[in-house]
Amino acid sequence: MKNYFKIIGILMVTLLCANFSFSQVTSDYDKTTDFSKYKTYTFAGWQKDSDKILTPFDKDRIQSALKAEFDSRGMQLVESNGDAEITLYIVVEDKTSTTAYTNYVGGMNYGGRWGWGMGGATTSYSEDDYRQGTFVVDLYDANTKQLAWQGVIQSVVQEKPEKRDKSIPKKIKKLMAKYPVKAAN
Repeated sequence: MKNYFKIIGILMVTLLCANFSFSQVTSDYDKTTDFSKYKTYTFAGWQKDSDKILTPFDKDRIQSALKAEFDSRGMQLVESNGDAEITLYIVVEDKTSTTAYTNYVGGMNYGGRWGWGMGGATTSYSEDDYRQGTFVVDLYDANTKQLAWQGVIQSVVQEKPEKRDKSIPKKIKKLMAKYPVKAAN
């Protein structure tokens, strides 16, 4: 029984830590829009100067990954007069995660069954600080100026630049998987 609680505790901590490595992606779009009509797009900039929190390297990583994803959907980036306009928005928040682990000890064992007796439990807590980023891609129809698609991804921000080199394109790919036009293989 003691091992059972220990296994459950370890499993819960593992699941919580594993949650940090995943990204949550949501998207929504105008169901009446024919997305196959968008062959070109322009980059309309960062909303509310949200890019000020990014390094030039991270901005380049994000924009390069987005360009690769739109390219794979047959859309070409143009300087002006694109069929669609893309705006980006990012916010990063400091967060804290609290994990509790309870270790049960004692109790009397009668023939493989637990009974009344001396026993107890100790619970330890740990807090982990991390940074959570929310990244939003908005695609507007250039003619109507109406929002046609919005993709949102929330994820833990990788602190090491060498990890961001790999994680940013993977996260953008995961976000763009929700775009109504699938990537060509």
